[in-house]
Amino acid sequence: MDFLTPEDKQRLEDQLAQLIANRPVITQRIAEARAMGDLKENAEYHAARDEQGLQEAEIRRLTERLKNAQVTGDAEMPDDVVFIGSIVKLKDLSDGSDDLYKLMGETTGNFDADEIEVSVNSPMGEALMKARVGETVRVDLPRGVKRFEILEIL
Repeated sequence: MDFLTPEDKQRLEDQLAQLIANRPVITQRIAEARAMGDLKENAEYHAARDEQGLQEAEIRRLTERLKNAQVTGDAEMPDDVVFIGSIVKLKDLSDGSDDLYKLMGETTGNFDADEIEVSVNSPMGEALMKARVGETVRVDLPRGVKRFEILEIL
């Protein structure tokens, strides 16, 4: 089961709506390319068909993900437990630095935010999920094990 914040769900629904709205555009491109003649050597036709296939696969993936996702709300989260949507201040025990991390169902790829986005399915996300303030979490990363102390949940 996939956990999503209401913002994650809305973003996925917007992506899905945009892909569905783009279907007629790709269909039109295929029709125009088909009208050019010989389909065997028609690069525009093959490119449009490839794009259509990728887009339909993404529509199916998003539809399935939204169907099986559980949306978390603020009312469901205890104040002292890290859960999806929580912004957590962590202290890296190897060097003493501290950073803000936001536990997300799916990261947005926004690197300008004040906090570092962490997917719940990542090693860091799995370690943080349901941890409490004051606990030390162990994160198994590709470059080795790191330990973080949970200083506070904002």
